[in-house]
Amino acid sequence: MAELRTPPGRAGRMRLRHSLAVARRGADLLDQKLRILRARHEALLAAEHTAQDRWHERLREAETWLRRGLLLGGEATLDALPPTRPAEVEIVWTSTMGVRHPQTASCVVPEREPDALSPANTALIHAEAAYAEAVRAAAEYAVARAAARAVGAEVLSTRQRVRALQRHWIPQLEQALTRADLALEQSEHEDAVRRRWAARVLEDGT
Repeated sequence: MAELRTPPGRAGRMRLRHSLAVARRGADLLDQKLRILRARHEALLAAEHTAQDRWHERLREAETWLRRGLLLGGEATLDALPPTRPAEVEIVWTSTMGVRHPQTASCVVPEREPDALSPANTALIHAEAAYAEAVRAAAEYAVARAAARAVGAEVLSTRQRVRALQRHWIPQLEQALTRADLALEQSEHEDAVRRRWAARVLEDGT
């Protein structure tokens, strides 16, 4: 980094002290934020893994029932079923330390119309219900994954900012303040020497 440019004398030293105090306070606050975000991120990652396992379990269950239904009735039984309306998903959002992310998902899977053709066998009826559960589980997993990614990105960003302050900006300010202290001390010493010299000159002149 380039050397800091500050006004000479006491004004420059006061400005450096203020900047250093602000930087240290900022680093402390960001460090606190980072600890909270890390804890939240770990919880969200655990929720993501749980939601993923549940989704995979529901999907395997649905596929098992589908295979049984196809073995009983053949693929033609699926072609005979009417198309269904798409599921509707509503997301509830929240915020963690200023990071906006999804919190929950409400997924509504439309039921078959009362007069619609029913699946040809019981296995396909079970498959239909199991796939509806899998869709709901997929929505929950998508929310958990998105939340973990959003907070995780903020963890990385905050960690970089903390490191930049602690490893670069604060040491640079401390070095500049040390130089300013030495320069001011030297200037005050030189002024004292000049005053003593001027006083001796006046005494000798009298």
